[in-house]
Amino acid sequence: MHTSVKILVLTGLSGAGKSVALQCFEDLGFFCIDNLPPALIPKLGDLVYQSDGKVAKVALVCDLRARAFDKELFDAVKELEEHSGITCQVIYMEADDETLVSRYKETRRRHPLAPEGRITEGIARERKKLEEMRGRADWIINTSRMKPTELRNQIIERFSYADESKLNIQILSFGFKHGVPIDADLVFDVRFLPNPHYVESLRPLTGKNQEVYDYVMKWPVTQQFVEKLIDMVDFLLPHFEKEGKQQVVIAIGCTGGQHRSVSIAELLYNHLQKKGMVVVIHRDCEKER
Repeated sequence: MHTSVKILVLTGLSGAGKSVALQCFEDLGFFCIDNLPPALIPKLGDLVYQSDGKVAKVALVCDLRARAFDKELFDAVKELEEHSGITCQVIYMEADDETLVSRYKETRRRHPLAPEGRITEGIARERKKLEEMRGRADWIINTSRMKPTELRNQIIERFSYADESKLNIQILSFGFKHGVPIDADLVFDVRFLPNPHYVESLRPLTGKNQEVYDYVMKWPVTQQFVEKLIDMVDFLLPHFEKEGKQQVVIAIGCTGGQHRSVSIAELLYNHLQKKGMVVVIHRDCEKER
């Protein structure tokens, strides 16, 4: 049974930010293609439709780097629109001349329509060629004086959905003596908590054992820390998500990574399971045993 397919066609002026937009769509889970010739767009639509849901969202850039552009792109978009199983939207990106010239000068690139002439001449020719495509667009984005993060936020606001926007949360326990994880977004040091290592019966165990977990959690300082930790994490995660972050690594560290960090990581994992896709990894749990 075929499922509905969404295809976004990004076009517009050179230097208007299509590459930044495409990266954002990739982060949102779209299958992304840059500089696709218009003649191949309907064939791509058929292939995606026949994938039976394996590829359900596609974002592609098609601009004047493809030589036979104007009519072919119109025809390709029309063919996608007539396909019963495909939803097609055209996103047109533009900016004012001053912004485009500034960006070209920063990157020292030549304009594709004025390789030997002035940048402004190339921009004028491109605007003329793309007039009809601009009129056809479902969404026009003007990126003049817009920062990449602002463009990203606009795209996320429009194209992220509740079931797709949940964070991938990774909780990682570790031992400081084995090194701090280089990919951690948040690092919490719990070496100040009472240490089960000094209790002979608990020393061979880990924070995954109930006896160790109960020992770590019974102290007032632990309970106070856990309350503040959960409050901070609950505050931060929605803001990470709002910024378009797809994954957050929360690292909890103690001396060896066997007792205290494992216990706190397990508690945080149980708390965050309802927040999104969450896994817990105990990097150094067995190294001390």
